Parts: sequence; structure tokens; C-alpha cells
Amino acid sequence: MSKVTIDNVTKSYSRDTTIFTDLSLVFPDNEFIVILGPSGCGKTTLLRMIAGLEDFDKGRILIDETDVSNMKPEQRDIAMVFQNYALYPQKTVYQNMEFGLKMRKVPAEERAERIKNASEILGLDQLLDRYPKQLSGGQRQRVALGRALVRDPKLFLLDEPLSNLDAKLRIKMRSEIIQLYQRIGKTMIYVTHDQTEAMTMGTRILLMNEGLIQQYDVPEKLYDEPANIFVAQFIGSPQMNIVSEPVQDGKVKFGNITLNVPEGYQGDRIHIGLRAEDLQIADGEFYEVSHTENLGNEQLIYLYDDQGEEIVVRDYERTSLEPGQRVGLTLLDHKIHWFDHQTGERV
Repeated sequence: MSKVTIDNVTKSYSRDTTIFTDLSLVFPDNEFIVILGPSGCGKTTLLRMIAGLEDFDKGRILIDETDVSNMKPEQRDIAMVFQNYALYPQKTVYQNMEFGLKMRKVPAEERAERIKNASEILGLDQLLDRYPKQLSGGQRQRVALGRALVRDPKLFLLDEPLSNLDAKLRIKMRSEIIQLYQRIGKTMIYVTHDQTEAMTMGTRILLMNEGLIQQYDVPEKLYDEPANIFVAQFIGSPQMNIVSEPVQDGKVKFGNITLNVPEGYQGDRIHIGLRAEDLQIADGEFYEVSHTENLGNEQLIYLYDDQGEEIVVRDYERTSLEPGQRVGLTLLDHKIHWFDHQTGERV
């Protein structure tokens, strides 16, 4: 069991800088939790508090049902993988993986068996005698994972472990970490600012902004049912189109499209959210083509309406369009997201 409970935690750096106020949430056992958000939102601070590397002002943190708030990091039965790998340059791969076990006085025979198992899982068998400077970035990251894996902890904490890798290697390492999670069946809490990593890896995503929970749910819910405009535009690439229109007689009109506002909505304006893939180019004179981006199997079409608002359309047909050309739009399957004009919350 490795459930993590954050119970009414408040964290401040100074009187004027509060990161969290009465933060409460639960990370269930045996799930891959991704903490996602922009720089400065508090995601790494939260991970470090769970690890025992950051203090907090009030509240409790529990692993399983044990209050670890005042425990030292080494007492919490966790393993952490850092962004910069944190390998000892003067030690071989084997020695790096062995070091933590030696500190815990694990018998030599058991150390060797754990390292053998971890190196087989991570494909490090042929690298055990090398030093970190002789390894590629991906290999170093595997060693950092192996050092955590041999600990056999209750809980794995990973702080942006792929951010120093190039794009191709990040994709490969994403797959390897997912396979590792599926194989060992332990709770992993993974911090990233990359929404693609979050959507492809997490069983649940905690999306944060300025120390506040914006939405905490399975990836599909964040994409299909965003709780507010921040979530809607943070999840998905390109970001969701948001247009604000006046409400008249329970209807809104933008361009050549007229829609019924959700029943019971009281505002005189409303935000309409539309994903790029839910729009299609049609005949009309309502939008001006700015430019297109050819992505091979599809293209993105950038339009402007008469108020200068940009709208992006994902076009799988790769329609031939020229800058300055006027077009209309149609909706596919009426996949519309409505947000309150004042609060930005989902209607």
C-alpha cells in the first residue's frame, strides 16, 4: 500500500509568498499520478514536501495511514528521481545503484541480486562498469531510475526526469517509464510542465496553477470535460479556441454559426470553447485565413474573425487555402464547451 494523503497543508516562503493554503487531496495506491502545471505553480514544492525535503506551515502528509510530516526523508520509504540525475561521477553504474543499499546496510548478496534484477529490467546489464561521463543522457536517466528501483520503496517520486533529453529520446523514455510502472505496480508521482507527458503517462492528472487545484481527474476528463478555461487551454495542442459572445434570447451567434445557450445560464455573455478538430472549413465570408501549418498528415489553419480573434482549425484533408482568403466554419458533432463569462468555470 502506498496511498498518499495531503491533509489541509499550508506552505509559505514568507509573509507575502504563500504557495498552498489548506491543500487537501488523495493520491490512490498503485496509480501513476502526474502533477502538471506551468512554472511556479507549486508542483515541485508539493513533490518535495511528500519526500520530506521541504517543510510546511501546517497540516499533515500521510503515506498509507502513517503521518510522515515530521519524519526525515530516509524514514519515509520513498525513492526520488531528479531532473539532473544526481549520479556520483566518480562511481560506476553498479556503484551508483549500490550506494543507497550500502548506506542501509543491505547484505552484499542481496545488493547484487537487486542490482541484477533492476539492470535487466532497464537494459543496463552491459553498462554496469561504466562511469556516468561515458553514458548518454537516456542511459544516465536509466541509471537514476535503477538506483530508485533497487530500493524497492513504497513510493516513487519523479521530478521532471525527462526535461534534459531531446524530443526523440523523451518519447522513448516515456514508454520505458510506463512499462516500468506497469511491471512493478507501485505508486508513482511524476512532476512535469509538459501536457503531452501528462496525457500519455498518467492514470490521473493533478493540474495546478498558482498553488490551486484546477482539476484532478483521469486524462480523458481533463480533455473532454475541462473544469474551467485554464484547463481547457492548458490541455490539448493547439489550445482550445475560446470566443466570447453576447447572449440574446437564449442564443449566441459567432460567424455563420448560431447556438442555443445551456438552459439556466443567466449571464449576458458567455465563453464558447471549441477544439481545433471539432471545426471544419466551409463556404462563407466570415473568417480570413492568416496562414497554415503543414504537419504532414494534417494541417492547422489559422483564421481571424472581424474582431481580430484567432481561431485554429485542424484540417485532415489539407485543404488548399491562401492567406487573405475568406471562409466559413461548421461544427462537427456539436462538440461545444461552455464557460461562465465572469468566472471562467464550466457551465
